[in-house]
Amino acid sequence: MNQEDIAFFGGRAGDKGAFAVRVARYRDLLARKWWVLLAGLALGLALAFGLPLLSAPAFVSSGRMIVSIKLALPEGSVYNEELSNFLGTQASLMQSGVVLNRAQGRVLALRAGITNLAVNLRISVSPKTSIFVLETVGADPLCAQAFLQACMEEYIKLKREMRDQTSDTTVAGLTEQVLRLEKDLRHSDEDMVLFQQSNSVVLLQEQGNSAGAYLAALNHRLAALKSELTLLDSLTPDQAIEPRETLGTTLALDDIPGTSTAPLNPQPFGSDYLQARQHLQLLQAEQQDLALYLRPRHPKIIALAEDIARGQRLLEIYRQQNRQQLENRKSALALQITNLQNDIQEWDAKALDISRKSAEFQRLKANSQRVQALYDRLLGALQTLDVNKGISPETVTILEPASLAVPRQASLPSRLLTACVIAAGFTLGLFLLLDHLDDRVNGLTDLHDCFDESVLVQIPRLQGHTVDLLRPLDTRHAFVEAFRNLRSSLLYMNRSARRPNVLLLTSSIPGEGKSLITANLGITLAQAGARVLLVDADLRKGLLHHLFDIQAEAGLCQVLGGGLNWEQAVRRTKVPNLSLLPRGQLAQEPGELFIGAGVQRFLKESGANYDFVLLDSPPVMAADDVTSLAPHAHAILFVLRAERASARLAHAALDLLYQRQVRVLGIILNAVRPRSADYFYYHKYKDYLAAPRA
Repeated sequence: MNQEDIAFFGGRAGDKGAFAVRVARYRDLLARKWWVLLAGLALGLALAFGLPLLSAPAFVSSGRMIVSIKLALPEGSVYNEELSNFLGTQASLMQSGVVLNRAQGRVLALRAGITNLAVNLRISVSPKTSIFVLETVGADPLCAQAFLQACMEEYIKLKREMRDQTSDTTVAGLTEQVLRLEKDLRHSDEDMVLFQQSNSVVLLQEQGNSAGAYLAALNHRLAALKSELTLLDSLTPDQAIEPRETLGTTLALDDIPGTSTAPLNPQPFGSDYLQARQHLQLLQAEQQDLALYLRPRHPKIIALAEDIARGQRLLEIYRQQNRQQLENRKSALALQITNLQNDIQEWDAKALDISRKSAEFQRLKANSQRVQALYDRLLGALQTLDVNKGISPETVTILEPASLAVPRQASLPSRLLTACVIAAGFTLGLFLLLDHLDDRVNGLTDLHDCFDESVLVQIPRLQGHTVDLLRPLDTRHAFVEAFRNLRSSLLYMNRSARRPNVLLLTSSIPGEGKSLITANLGITLAQAGARVLLVDADLRKGLLHHLFDIQAEAGLCQVLGGGLNWEQAVRRTKVPNLSLLPRGQLAQEPGELFIGAGVQRFLKESGANYDFVLLDSPPVMAADDVTSLAPHAHAILFVLRAERASARLAHAALDLLYQRQVRVLGIILNAVRPRSADYFYYHKYKDYLAAPRA
């Protein structure tokens, strides 16, 4: 089939989810094979209630163990167990091979006559509690009870051994660490003694404090001298000779604690300079007053000028002396600063040495204290471990010993549950087996999975109606709409493609409804105004003349084998625009009639006189007639009956047709179950197709 045909007749229906499709398939299979469920349920009930009667009697003994109460002693915190999965861990330990083997050996030793102890142990935890429920099942009641009691006791014994082993290992490790710490502590004490023999700790502390205070004083004195020197460098000679009261923003060095500097301007010298300058200023003022009314050469003017000159020389002498004094002071300050810096450097070295020795002492002391603390803690843990080893109770103890073994009887709900599980498993397995072995096409999904050809239409299975020809005002709405859908596919083909009007309808095996579909398709096409010729090409068992209640004295056999004009053999039916060429009288070898040239001539002439020529042929696998006739038709319509047609046979039939280079337009799926998962369209709209109410 070419891509053009596939594009015209439409693609497949929308793919469903794999799970939904599989569920729908099994639902349809269950509807057809409902007896499988009954068989599975019967088998499950038989096994659930019959097997206990056939098997040997079993006895059950039960006991309980509880997580014991433990006093919160400080020593009790030494031993601890993993708590997040405590109950599951203990249950697994109870069922471990060590416990079971010990218990089995113990029971065999007590009961010498037993050679094989076949007992099963089950352990569970009561909901919302820390209680273990233990049960043993065995053929011998005494063995079941003895084995359970032995399991509980051997479990407690194993826990005690594990704790003792852990305690011994821990004690050995702690003892080794304590001995090593004793050596470290002894070495630390020896180092402390050696240090104290060469150094006085008390003297070091006092020296450190004194050296720090003295260094602070030296640094303070050095800073004061540097400040004074900086101040002197910034003063001018006139500023240096001024009394201190006149220096507004200058630094008073005598106010700095720890300084003993000499004054910048001794008080007597400063007073003389001030008096001389004031006297000079008075003389200059007097000179200016006398110059207003005396001549420059006046004796008073001359005397004042001489006095002013002497005063100026005196001030210059004072200035020279002040400069010399300032330079001397600067030199003295520089010398003092140098000496202080040397002293500070020397005392820095002494202070660093004292600090180093103090730090060494503190390190030795801290190391000794650390080793001592660790030693004391390990020694205390070792002593606590020895005490706890004797006073620590078991974490899980026996709450109820093993009870007397009683016969095991399964409850009715348990048996019913077992029966349901067996029935479900058997039914599911049988369904899967039937589904695997059954290759019949049950619906549209199976058809898409097995075939590449397009599905032209799904014709529903009629329930409660007669399967016969279409009639006016037919109440089989879904049945009628299916043929109208098939008619639309033929009438409204792709305009670019040549519409086939000589169509052959066939199937793989008999009984798939091919003849009735051919007749109803012809009726539907004729109702649309097309001139249709039905040709009964099944020369062996053709029944179209019976469907239309027409006599078949002459027909296709006489046209192909007897030379009868085909137009004389055509019979008009009660349906307007629909004619029928019956099969006629049966021939000896009908298959040979489709090989001659008369077939081509007949189909060419009939195709020219009618809009559609529909050939009802035999099944492909029943006779070779259709494989000889199919190459002369324009296209093939292949009919498959749901839940009857075998996918394997249908593939074989299609392969035979494709070998003849025929054109298969698509597949007509007949007799689809209306309630199946794939057939939803007509079932959903059946009310819409019903006749309107008055």
